[in-house]
Amino acid sequence: MNLRHLSFIVLFSTLLFSSCKEEKKPDEPKKQSEFQLDDDYYEFQGFNMSDFEIPVMMMLPDETANIGASTKAEVIHTEGDFKWELYLGSNFHMLIDDWGDYTDMVASRKKELQELDFYKIKYLIDEKDFILYEQELMPKGVDKVSNSVGVPHKSYHVYAEKVIDGVTYVFKSSDEGAEKLIIELMAKSIKSVKPLKSEKEA
Repeated sequence: MNLRHLSFIVLFSTLLFSSCKEEKKPDEPKKQSEFQLDDDYYEFQGFNMSDFEIPVMMMLPDETANIGASTKAEVIHTEGDFKWELYLGSNFHMLIDDWGDYTDMVASRKKELQELDFYKIKYLIDEKDFILYEQELMPKGVDKVSNSVGVPHKSYHVYAEKVIDGVTYVFKSSDEGAEKLIIELMAKSIKSVKPLKSEKEA
């Protein structure tokens, strides 16, 4: 074997070794959403809203969800009105609005959020009929809200639309929003909303 062949073999071996090293680089961990809305409703119980003029069944957190929630939901609604407030303990506060035959309510909400001057919006779940987002007060507005230094001004919100029997209902968190855990549970509740079958369909 001459020197030329030996040099070629050394060069080829070096390239092969470096190529193998590159292939063995650990994969970067996949970024996951902060909110995982699975179909596990183990710590939830069904709640029929037909007594409050909305023909749906919704899953709500039970006492094992550890959010200080009452086991009994309280609904504030005036008969014939187009607004509902659903409370589950002191922290869980969901609003429901009847928008009749209006559509694209989530798209309209996103436009409203885009026009907010003092807030930065980060969408954690962004779907055509369902959004979950983080709302953070931007630095230029901090002095107007609080003199506290180092206090985070973040809140979490959920907003969704469901069409039930041709009527568009908006399910959303209160304007103040809530902490992550509450909003995640609320989002799961909203995702669970199913129309009740009428007697004709049953």
